[in-house]
Amino acid sequence: MSELTAPWKVKRTLIVRAEEKTDPRYGCKPSERPIREYIRFGVINLDKPSGPGSHEVTAWVKRIIGLSHAGHGGTLDPKVTGVLPITLEEATKVVQALLLSGKEYVCVMRLHGDVPEGRIKSLLDEFTGVIYQRPPVRASVKRRLRTRKIYYLRHLGTSDRNVLFQVGCEAGTYIRKLCYDMGEVLGVGAHMQELRRTRSGPFTEDTNLVTLHDISYYHALWQETKDETALRQFIQPMEKALETTPKIFIRDSAVDAICHGANLAAPGVLAIDSSIKPRDTVAVMTQKGEAVALAGALVTTEEMVRLNRGLIAKTTRVLMPRGVYPKMWQKANR
Repeated sequence: MSELTAPWKVKRTLIVRAEEKTDPRYGCKPSERPIREYIRFGVINLDKPSGPGSHEVTAWVKRIIGLSHAGHGGTLDPKVTGVLPITLEEATKVVQALLLSGKEYVCVMRLHGDVPEGRIKSLLDEFTGVIYQRPPVRASVKRRLRTRKIYYLRHLGTSDRNVLFQVGCEAGTYIRKLCYDMGEVLGVGAHMQELRRTRSGPFTEDTNLVTLHDISYYHALWQETKDETALRQFIQPMEKALETTPKIFIRDSAVDAICHGANLAAPGVLAIDSSIKPRDTVAVMTQKGEAVALAGALVTTEEMVRLNRGLIAKTTRVLMPRGVYPKMWQKANR
């Protein structure tokens, strides 16, 4: 079966509908936020170690930095290592987008019997595409049959009965169950021997991946020297989590209305990513690259470009605090 296009491989072009200068007095580029705001709206690309669970390492990060709350982008079992995005305080609101952006893993599957390598390779092709999967008994969700997308399954090597493969998949795919199901089809049985997550949406092993020791060291360095670059060594703006999410850029005058929960109307739009379809989750952005809200598209990109009035997206999650931009929207409608 042919590979599906993973969310991080979708190519989009920005279509400019109108041009307007942004007022430098309001907001700022995400990378230029004052350090306290930078932390509040920050995300950490953590290399989770084997042993503790996702909730446990998130609690450790929260305690090290001294935060009121933090979240994570997709649970990893205690023995599983790899990419675990940690969202800090206000940035926890972007977790929804991370859950839609897909995952990638490298797995060692242990076969319970001998199987020719050629049969293993053809089996991986068979499991590429849309599959049915019932969560395992130990899962934290209801054990009902559901579909999941396997974007690709690539054979990396076989040694004795150990099979090394790479899988790109939809969030919520259980790799342990995938190994079990492949073992059943092969007729010999199989189990997941070892697993490492190499990607969670836009976060990969190559995008500023840090360890718990790194976080502790750089945070202590910042406390000692007050050098902000120490914190910026391991914290990234929350907008990084939206890198693979299609975007709509809006006028300064429309920002505060969205922050108050208003839906996005056509006159407020300046530029739109291509290939947006109705019901797609989109990120509403300022011209400075700040995330304003997550929204559900009501029309296609082509219709957004053409429409001069009416709603084009329904706000589902406000990300920016009120008052960052002035209430120009209300003045314009008096």
